[in-house]
Amino acid sequence: MQRTLPAAAIAVMTALSLVACSNSDSGPAIDQVRASGVLRVGTEGTYTPFSYQGADGQLTGYDVDVVRAIGDKLGVSVEFTQSPWDSLFAGLEAGRFDLVANQVAVSDERIQRYDLSTPYTFSEGVIITRADDTSITSVADLDGKTAAQAPACNWAQVARDAGANVETVSGFVQAIMLLKNGRVDATVNDNLAIDEYENRTGDASLRMAAYTGDTSEQAFAASKGSGLVPDIDQALDELRADGILAQISEKYFGSDVSSPTD
Repeated sequence: MQRTLPAAAIAVMTALSLVACSNSDSGPAIDQVRASGVLRVGTEGTYTPFSYQGADGQLTGYDVDVVRAIGDKLGVSVEFTQSPWDSLFAGLEAGRFDLVANQVAVSDERIQRYDLSTPYTFSEGVIITRADDTSITSVADLDGKTAAQAPACNWAQVARDAGANVETVSGFVQAIMLLKNGRVDATVNDNLAIDEYENRTGDASLRMAAYTGDTSEQAFAASKGSGLVPDIDQALDELRADGILAQISEKYFGSDVSSPTD
């Protein structure tokens, strides 16, 4: 049975929890990173080609390589913690890691809640359906349909805004499985993820039904007041100037997705 606490007690507990989770005793995260020589990074490890397990079983991907290159620029090692997408921000807020590297889309809400780096990926939203389903050819056609989406992902909101019923999934892989099995009508996601999936699998049972018209910018996320972002941004600027960011992008996409699309 659930018990309801008095409002005053809840307020005290909330204040205590905020103190316990803050960096006030140990200093900003950037100071801890410099002192320990380790940048702790949270990532899914199941989102190809951004963060996934390679043929050798080791964590790899565009986001993984970019954040490792950032670590080299900062002169620190990078320690990854794999976590489902919906747990990544909770882990960040709980201090389990210093940075989320998992194609975090820039949004007004996230700008308010987290420190975001300058974008390092630019992409477009697309709607994916089964190849034999011609009922969806535009965003408007999502109205009344069921779309498989990770709840905290910006593409879930795009689907909701279009009038779709959102079936909650843990991530891209599960969304594709539900779509192929006929349990949902569509999924909205990043064109880079879809392109990579099609190139890797040659799956002809799905099709790109339409572009959503949304351009997405992805950034690294740190806790508010962590002090990390200026150093992350400087490292990204150096990686761009060195051509390393473009090289990593070409490795995974065959094009430079680290610059805005025309």
